[in-house]
Amino acid sequence: MAKQKVVLAYSGGLDTSVAIPWIKERYDAEVITLTAELGQGRDLEEVRQKALATGAEKAIVLDGQDAFVERFVWPALRAGAIYEAQYPLATALARPLIAEYMANVAIEEGAEFVAHGCTGKGNDQVRFDVSVGALAPDLRVIAPAREWGMSRDEEIEYAAAHNVPVPNTKASPYSVDENLWGRSIEAGVLEDPWQEPPEDIYAWTRSVDDAPAAPLYLEIGFEQGVPVSINGETLGGKALVLHLNALAGEHGVGRIDHLENRLVGIKSREIYEAPAGVVLHAAHRSLETLTLGKEQVRFKDIVAQQYADIVYNGLWFTKHREDLDAYVDSTQQFVSGTVRVRLHKGTCAVVGRQSPHALYDYALSTYDEADQFDHQASVGFIKVFGLPVRTQARRQAR
Repeated sequence: MAKQKVVLAYSGGLDTSVAIPWIKERYDAEVITLTAELGQGRDLEEVRQKALATGAEKAIVLDGQDAFVERFVWPALRAGAIYEAQYPLATALARPLIAEYMANVAIEEGAEFVAHGCTGKGNDQVRFDVSVGALAPDLRVIAPAREWGMSRDEEIEYAAAHNVPVPNTKASPYSVDENLWGRSIEAGVLEDPWQEPPEDIYAWTRSVDDAPAAPLYLEIGFEQGVPVSINGETLGGKALVLHLNALAGEHGVGRIDHLENRLVGIKSREIYEAPAGVVLHAAHRSLETLTLGKEQVRFKDIVAQQYADIVYNGLWFTKHREDLDAYVDSTQQFVSGTVRVRLHKGTCAVVGRQSPHALYDYALSTYDEADQFDHQASVGFIKVFGLPVRTQARRQAR
């Protein structure tokens, strides 16, 4: 009788590395690993070979970088989705795409199970489980790290006992997730929210002390809410994000120290590096203030918070998200133009914006001789606007 098959989302990190022998022992199943190339900055052929050497029957690597940017990052950017006003949702946006790849591979390979390396107290377990359930509801999900209950040190010891090479050591216990849109770092000394993050956890951003003394000015072009150029050079999504990560990171822009509210009900201290995300969200928001009406901007703030919660909570494959996308698409029709930003010593400041669809009218706003605003019209406006105030004051004297 043929063994059951399990498709494991495999990063090559501690949790997924020890999951291969654990699944084989516990479930007596063949393990097929699925690694999605989303800009991790690692040699994924080396990761694939490691999976095979660790016991996987087959190791699959899929390049999803373009799909990640076009289908997930740009829609979230256009929506203005930033979780709790700080986190640009790098890891959270990647999970539904990986889940989609897992489900597709499981169907193609005739697997009964999919598996991931998430713990029972993190957000990613929800994102994977719910996304797989939305795409292939008959697949069963295995979560070894959630089931075995091992501490990080015990995992390291288990790996050593099974000859599984892992990057983590007891002296360097950080857990890092990385893709094009950002790096997430947790565990170790970071679990004490009083302690300043040590400099050695950062890989994409310079410290403020080491950043260049002179500021860098960039002009970012947008078309219907999507960034398309930097300093006049048209770039594809992946290339633009990578280029901006390098430029902004050089100036120390993109570090985020966030004590966030996890979906499972606990607070977690997370460190993020997201140079491109920080810059593009600031630029996009500024362009919207130029091209959207007051009511649009204020209601879109509500949509942005809803959208961020949807992404963070693993509800990407829902009609609610699709409905919000329809509204966002409508708002972005005229969000085209150029935004000038200044990057300097860890800060990103918008210093200029222009658009052929700008609602800003110089002739109405200026106080110099070019002023075309009808000042006398304000008299009647104020009289009508203040009518209920005067009426109440007369009838209900204080």
